[in-house]
Amino acid sequence: MSPALVIAAAFAYLGVLFGVAHWADRRAHQGRSAIGSAWVYALSMAVYCTAWTYFGSVGRAASGGLWFLPIYLGPTLAMVLGWAVLRKMVRIARTYRITTIADFIGSRYGKSPALAGLVTLITVVGIVPYIALQLKGIAVAYAVVTDGAAHGIGAPPWWRESTFYLALGLAAFTIAFGVRHWDSTERHEGMVAAIALESLVKLVAFLAVGAYVTWGLFDGWGDIVARARQVPELARLLTLGDAGAFAWSSWLALTVLAGLSVLLLPRQFQVMVVEAVDERHIRRAAWVFPLYLWLINLFVLPIALAGLLWFGSASEAEIFVLRLPQAAGAEALLLLAFIGGLSAATGMVIVETIAVATMVCNDLVLPWWLRHAAQGRAPADLTRPILRIRRGAILGLLLLGYGYYRVAGDAYALVSIGLISFAAVAQFAPALLGGMYWKGASRDGAMAGLLGGFVVWAYTLMLPSLAKSGWLPATFVTEGLLGVDWLRPEALLGLRGFDPLTHALFWSLLVNTGLYVGVSLARRPGAAETSQALLFVDVFERTGGEDRPVFWRGEASLPALEAVLARVLGAERARALLEEQARARGVPVAALPPDAALVHWVETQLAGAVGSASARRLVASVVEEQPLRVEDVLDILRETGRLRALSRALEEKSRSLERATAELRAANERLQELDRLKDDFMSSVTHELRTPLTSIRALSEIMRDDPGMDVAQREQFLNIVVAETERLTRLVNQVLDLAKIESGHAVWDVADVDLVAVVQRAAQAAEPLLRDRGARLALELPPGPLPVRADADRLQQVLMNLLSNAAKFVPAETGQVRVRVVPTLADDGTRQVTVEVHDNGPGVPAAEQAVIFEKFRQGGDALDRPTGTGLGLPISRRIVEHLGGRMWLRSTPGEGACFGFDLPLPPPAPQAGP
Repeated sequence: MSPALVIAAAFAYLGVLFGVAHWADRRAHQGRSAIGSAWVYALSMAVYCTAWTYFGSVGRAASGGLWFLPIYLGPTLAMVLGWAVLRKMVRIARTYRITTIADFIGSRYGKSPALAGLVTLITVVGIVPYIALQLKGIAVAYAVVTDGAAHGIGAPPWWRESTFYLALGLAAFTIAFGVRHWDSTERHEGMVAAIALESLVKLVAFLAVGAYVTWGLFDGWGDIVARARQVPELARLLTLGDAGAFAWSSWLALTVLAGLSVLLLPRQFQVMVVEAVDERHIRRAAWVFPLYLWLINLFVLPIALAGLLWFGSASEAEIFVLRLPQAAGAEALLLLAFIGGLSAATGMVIVETIAVATMVCNDLVLPWWLRHAAQGRAPADLTRPILRIRRGAILGLLLLGYGYYRVAGDAYALVSIGLISFAAVAQFAPALLGGMYWKGASRDGAMAGLLGGFVVWAYTLMLPSLAKSGWLPATFVTEGLLGVDWLRPEALLGLRGFDPLTHALFWSLLVNTGLYVGVSLARRPGAAETSQALLFVDVFERTGGEDRPVFWRGEASLPALEAVLARVLGAERARALLEEQARARGVPVAALPPDAALVHWVETQLAGAVGSASARRLVASVVEEQPLRVEDVLDILRETGRLRALSRALEEKSRSLERATAELRAANERLQELDRLKDDFMSSVTHELRTPLTSIRALSEIMRDDPGMDVAQREQFLNIVVAETERLTRLVNQVLDLAKIESGHAVWDVADVDLVAVVQRAAQAAEPLLRDRGARLALELPPGPLPVRADADRLQQVLMNLLSNAAKFVPAETGQVRVRVVPTLADDGTRQVTVEVHDNGPGVPAAEQAVIFEKFRQGGDALDRPTGTGLGLPISRRIVEHLGGRMWLRSTPGEGACFGFDLPLPPPAPQAGP
């Protein structure tokens, strides 16, 4: 393929990435985040998949079969099982504005610049091989695509080798990508958006190659597997080996190593912790990221087997992804595969070098510079020096990576180079994870553990890689240092039976953890370490409000604090932050008290830009701090706890007052409602009493004033007076009856009653009413008696009321009333009996069904409403409820009404024994 075409495609792709990053940065400056999605967060995590994954996994599968899986099984388990650890890391970093893993560890142990610097040095040494891996991957891929030959380092001097200029180009691109301007927030939304896009590109490219090889060059997975089984050397790649000889230690070591690396690699810390927009995104990423890993490894083994079947050799297994499309003449797919590999490598280089350059600047160069620069000669504005330091660090890292590539690139496969870096960053695990959960861990313990683990890693893994490359005597590996056998780096102290990686990981982590725990127990942490331990370990409890502890005592001035903020963040940004802080405290900026809380806040803002160690030194240069003892830390903690307890007590009292106020308000509203109901009741009773009294009075006066009234007319008037008197008597009786029931003074004669007999008596009593309307009554009763506990007269009163209401509303001559009694089960499974009175009248409108049981409510139209008091249904419902039942209504307008009630049945009597 033409080199010009390949280069043009590569630059076009990088231009697209740059455009996406620019677009995302512009949206971020407008306050509209382009990465505020859990999907983008999960895809950015896939920067874990580098040239190692894209090229090296196929090479490992071609030699070891399924042994490429632990590198991805570890991150999967870490995310699925350890997402809570990641959530705590994100909370700590966000709360204290931590931007690098070196700053995280150094800040935990008393904001120690020495510890942060050590972590940075280990990172630089450990990550250089990983950068070399990416350079090797791009260089080999370009050589294969352009001329079909995978060149080694070969004879050309460095100034004539294309890989050197590739390193320079990547440095320039990374600088333009991540540090072209100063950003005090240390957030790179454009970078994250571009990395998410890169993750999609490399996934699509790899899946496209896998699908083409599987179904284009072969007849599916089954065909590849069947052919591989016919070759003994390939058949073994489809299994994990003999169960008795399986290297469980190596499998476990690789899984643990990969699981730690996904949390500890600088680029993973950058995208997973520093760039996290929302902690809630972690829950989705906990399954999306493992799904991504599964997808990108879906065709690793098929491609490896297909390459071995096609070429008959594993010498170029790491470039089977390119060789297979190239051999089949699929030029477009070959170019896509190259772009995918370029994406995998450049994504890692961009994020890794930006993260490590920030560490070098914040935790190595800047603290040294601030410590040794003369106070008068130090520039007032640190932004330009910081940018220059970071740009220089990026260039230096890529040149170091190129140097390692020149020294050891041909001696190691891509996977082996990557594992060296993984083992280096794994040394951070005891200090970082232990510091998050163990308050007794000390700075000396972390320092001793890191130094010990790093020395063992370098001796057992890094130096052997140089020896195998010819830069150290081979006898160093085979015979040991100075010819001492028990100092052999791959069989230290006579430990044999492990592969070199497992051996190095075992010894380095053993020494690291042992020193970390032992020294921490021997030398207790100081005041600064104790205060930071409390803030880190209890981050969820101690950083949730304004009462968080501030471990600082001394004197400061507001102008000095503003000046140091402006020195790092710029005058405009510093003023805006102070105004925001003043609004939060409810005071003008000029009235901000330069107390411990403000000093701590200023230091936290600076830490996000220059790291905690440099921020502490900058703040210390403008304040007069009093040294704290452990006892002072405990006093501050106790005082904070007392204030928190008082705050919680006040909050609880406030909530109690709010509850009491709400209860009083509800009681007052209830009293007002009762008063309104009383007024309504008295108004209704007065109205109902006035109507018959008015009729009686009017007719009586007519008869008094007309002594010569016709006898028939007088008799008619007297009959009306008698009827109205009876109505008045009924109304008074019902009002008194309802009042007695509601007040609990009614007399009840509760006994065992046959409900069937009560229904039959009520039906006989109501028969004349129904007959006058021409209605027909039907009874559906059980064949035998049905005993219930009730007052027979009261129960008959309920039935008479329901039957008389039905008689009033059924149509004349065609009315039908049906009474149904049936035993049923209540919702809780207890036995009950249901009594229903159906009629074929007009039914109850939906709007009236909710209030039909209220006092003085009557059904029917106002112009055609039957006579009554409107108390029958309220009285009936009270009677049923007193008997332990429930009255209800079921009605569809136009289709009649069904009034009914449920009464509990007594439990069945136990049967006598034989």
